[in-house]
Amino acid sequence: MSWSPFRPDVMADPAVGHHELLDRCPVHHYTEFDPPFYTLSKFTDVEMALRDTETFSSEFGQGPRFTPPQGMLSDPPQHTHLRSLIQSAFAPRAMKQLAPQVQALTYSLLADLGETTFDLHDQFAFPLPVVIIAGMLGVPKTDLEQFKHWSDVRVAAMGAPDPSQYLADINAFDDYMLERLTEREATLKDNQTVPEDLLTLIAAAQYPDGKPVDRADKLSMISQLLVGGNETTTSLITNVVWRLLQFDLWSQVVNNPDLIEAAIEESLRYDPPVLGLYRNTTRDVTLHGVDIPKGSKVLINYAAANRDPAAFDAPDEFQLTRGSRRHMSFGLGLHFCLGAPMARLETRIALQALCEHYPNLQLVDAGERIAPFFLWGRKRLWLKAS
Repeated sequence: MSWSPFRPDVMADPAVGHHELLDRCPVHHYTEFDPPFYTLSKFTDVEMALRDTETFSSEFGQGPRFTPPQGMLSDPPQHTHLRSLIQSAFAPRAMKQLAPQVQALTYSLLADLGETTFDLHDQFAFPLPVVIIAGMLGVPKTDLEQFKHWSDVRVAAMGAPDPSQYLADINAFDDYMLERLTEREATLKDNQTVPEDLLTLIAAAQYPDGKPVDRADKLSMISQLLVGGNETTTSLITNVVWRLLQFDLWSQVVNNPDLIEAAIEESLRYDPPVLGLYRNTTRDVTLHGVDIPKGSKVLINYAAANRDPAAFDAPDEFQLTRGSRRHMSFGLGLHFCLGAPMARLETRIALQALCEHYPNLQLVDAGERIAPFFLWGRKRLWLKAS
């Protein structure tokens, strides 16, 4: 079979490969990457793998390469404990408190967009989530551009043929965040008043035996939150606006704001910002007649599962009236995306404000996709105000 996540037509539109996998090769073995990996695409198989964390483990990372167990990229009990330490930062109460900040920033960004043409990515969808997550991690606004650069580097390194080219930037980010962590830990030790933010929760983190969490685990948690807290939300915002305009649905949402949440969920299903993440098999597995050996990398293909006709009626149609069947775009089970409530909050406020401010918004063109093969979003999306 010729499917490849790097094939030019699949890179341009991953959906062209979904039915190749679903119909002809539900368990695909791709040997052109180092290490080779298997891909699961059917909804039921994806659901099974995400729930069976003993067989499909995160212990050696959720990217295409094997990495040491660190932070929340691990299995229980470490994952469960570390996740519980910061869960409160994304709980409903925290999101309610965060909403006014997101709204104020949204309208501030809108004020700078102007009334002619603008790039939704660079001028709006990028700065909104990155300012929010950077603030939660104690990063000053003056460092935002560098912070975003490090986020892009982290993502690029995960899927690059030669990740060593990004090592200097990765080390620079670790040094930077280590300095922020050390400062916050010292403030906590001196019993001084500290911000009630995500950085404080991580700085104060302890293992169940009362010992402080290792710096390596803390930095891994920060790195995961950095990427998850801005890259995916940026893509979600650009994707939903792109499709609403492309499919002539913008006016429906403008005239009926009650459709905003439905539009966001359908965008997540139709265009998941994370096309899939990886697991590592702890035993031999046989699915659909294909043997997956113990110790294999397995791509859990969220995007294909979201287009499985066995799970969704007319899966290749973007429908604002689709039922409530859960999509796979935030994962499932123990590793369900921690930042999902924040991504939904930021996108809802952003889309609502854009509809109010630009009721006659138009696409200039389809833009340009972001580079990493396992992510999906617009790197550029030029829009016309009216």
